[in-house]
Amino acid sequence: MTETQQQNSKPEPEEVKKKKKSWWRIARWFLIPILLVLALTGGMVAGYVVLGKQDIGSVWQWSTWKHVYDLVFAP
Repeated sequence: MTETQQQNSKPEPEEVKKKKKSWWRIARWFLIPILLVLALTGGMVAGYVVLGKQDIGSVWQWSTWKHVYDLVFAP
């Protein structure tokens, strides 16, 4: 092999960094929203069930959160 063929066969460090960076960018697009949803769900359960001492089944009902909203933003 000639010297130019050896140089062409090796990936450049910039290309390797771009591949790693693009993978992490894609992972963040999926990972961050999933973590936000998990944090919201965990906070709802912890606040309503643990602190409020209510049934876990009512956490998922729309009427429960409408009632909480009405209590917080009542005129």
